[in-house]
Amino acid sequence: MKKQEYAIVDIETTGGNASGSRITEIAIILHDGENILERWETLVNPQKDIPAAIFALTGIDNEMVKNAPIFDDISEKVLEMLSDRIFVAHNVNFDYSFVRHELEKSGFKWTARKLCTVRAARKIRPGLGSYSLGKLCRSLDIPLENQHRAGGDADATAILFSKLVEWDSSEVLAKMVKTTAQDQRLPPNLPPEDFEQLPEKPGVYYFYDQLKKVIYVGKAVNLKKRVASHFTGHKITPQRQNFLRDIYSISYEVCATELMALLLECAEIKKLWPLYNKALKRFDPKYGLFEYEARSGYRYLAVGKVSKSQVCIEVFNNQYEAINILRSLMQEFAIDSRFCKFPIPEEGEIFAKKSFSELPEVMLHNEQVENAMTFLRNKKVSFAIIDKGRSPDERSCIWVENGHFYGMGYIASDIGFTDTSEIRDFVTSYASNHYIMQLILRYAEKYPGKVFFGKTANN
Repeated sequence: MKKQEYAIVDIETTGGNASGSRITEIAIILHDGENILERWETLVNPQKDIPAAIFALTGIDNEMVKNAPIFDDISEKVLEMLSDRIFVAHNVNFDYSFVRHELEKSGFKWTARKLCTVRAARKIRPGLGSYSLGKLCRSLDIPLENQHRAGGDADATAILFSKLVEWDSSEVLAKMVKTTAQDQRLPPNLPPEDFEQLPEKPGVYYFYDQLKKVIYVGKAVNLKKRVASHFTGHKITPQRQNFLRDIYSISYEVCATELMALLLECAEIKKLWPLYNKALKRFDPKYGLFEYEARSGYRYLAVGKVSKSQVCIEVFNNQYEAINILRSLMQEFAIDSRFCKFPIPEEGEIFAKKSFSELPEVMLHNEQVENAMTFLRNKKVSFAIIDKGRSPDERSCIWVENGHFYGMGYIASDIGFTDTSEIRDFVTSYASNHYIMQLILRYAEKYPGKVFFGKTANN
């Protein structure tokens, strides 16, 4: 440890993310593991206004930085001090992302091994109430002057670093600064044991914030590798940086198959509506097929947009799919086109306005509509998908009832059934939706040997 040199860094900025904010002050202290070798700090002109909230926190305003150098002017000095040294900071990924981004804008490609004093303190001095720099300094009797200024915070971090080196009887720091150390890539508030407990199996994982609220749900073929992928790379978008800062713990549920992980992920996102899940929130069907009876007694079929309060016969991802179904029903069951409503006019006489003379007899027409509805209902079959379990002594099962996802679960391998529908008693029920059924039907089409109807689930 003492042969390696360290650059202890603290910065002040105009905001919380490197892509949209700039550095207003930087301090760098060079350290050899025992003593301070050099100290340097400067204000930086961010070339943009400093928000009032930042001024209230740091005391740095536009007037103070007006005549300060811009980052381009100090970039070579910064690069010289950081080169071939381990980058040390309190919540290191924040400072590192800003400095790396600013150097890149100045034309320098730079990377370094990192050491986070938040994580190091958690390992070497566990059990403290808080690991924020201010509270940590009070707990460990470290002087902190000029807090929330780069120089003052860097000085305190340097003292903290020296104490951690002194207390490090288990060589924690040496392990942390290894290039391959996974620990260094984890979010600052995430306990390493939460990550280490993740198995390399399919399943669903949950990220929680400080209040134990789920903020993200994801599925994985390999839980450990998928979770690790969230913490790699150097994206500096505000959403990513806020996301990583908000992760305080992880839990998971192992699933027997990727399909079950997909279904559980979708169901949990719909139920929990986590802050950082975006994609699956948009998988709601846009159009539906509706059936209603007019005052005249005639039953109508119509395609229209779906709202949350409406109940429809079928739902569709797009307008074309819905129109195509209604047209096929109209033709197959000889339903008069005047009682079929489409969202947009189309070419051809079939959709043109017609005289309402010679209307079909009401009972006959309604019977034709009912036949079409019966045809659609009969397509909504009940079936099970039986697949491998999480261990050799169990099987996984998914139950679809009348065309809707009912639930999924696990059964012992030695349990037999006289009727496949008995599986519903062994599953945990979940809310169905159009996207979930698309996943199930695609899987059933691809693996028909795993699909069971009627009384065939014993084998």
